[in-house]
Amino acid sequence: MEGRHIKLIFPIFLLSMVLVGSSRAQPLTTNTEIALQMVKANEQTLKDIEQVLVAFNESPEDPSICLMLLEKESERWQVIIDSIPGLIGLNGFAPFGAKREGDGKSPTGLFRIGLLFTYLDSVNTQMPYLQSTNEDKWIDDPESKDYNRLVRGETDAASYEPLLLRSNAYKYCLVIEYNTNPVIKRHGSAIFLHLHGRREEPTAGCIAINEKDMEKILTHLDPVKNPAILMGNKYILLTGI
Repeated sequence: MEGRHIKLIFPIFLLSMVLVGSSRAQPLTTNTEIALQMVKANEQTLKDIEQVLVAFNESPEDPSICLMLLEKESERWQVIIDSIPGLIGLNGFAPFGAKREGDGKSPTGLFRIGLLFTYLDSVNTQMPYLQSTNEDKWIDDPESKDYNRLVRGETDAASYEPLLLRSNAYKYCLVIEYNTNPVIKRHGSAIFLHLHGRREEPTAGCIAINEKDMEKILTHLDPVKNPAILMGNKYILLTGI
């Protein structure tokens, strides 16, 4: 009887292990679950960061993204702003380390959030900001000594991005500190988080969102918490960069 009892228990044990394993393998179903798993997968990279924007797409070539803001409190990440729709480069995300000037792609990686440029003289944010003028330009000429830098005033660069536009695209324009320290020629420049222009359309490499969502983000960002952005294809970020 004792031997028969063991034979009955063993198949039941195996079945329970299969059920436990299958429950662990359940796919992530919400953007909140996905974003929390992404910060977990990149825990070492995020070790000194307490606020992070997460931007991801489904397919690497897709210009449509989901953008979320997470904050770390008492060693635990929580979602502060959920599922903002946005647009990135026309050709999606470049693979990690492969972004190049003029490729129509957004970079993959973790980057600090820098200075805010704005058309306004006052903004409801704790982030440092500068009111844009007609003299402000971001240099995108790879041969210029000021490549991927702000210049206020004259420049000998062959091309640049004016920071005061006729559209509202740069009414709020947060610098994503990609390829800023050090600056490597032809690896991409002027990567910003800004507003949609006159139409909602893919960018040359920046992230574009609507004004209300941007204002919500600016209200929450805190430079003391070392805000950064983790951006790339969903499946790359879920495995860690």
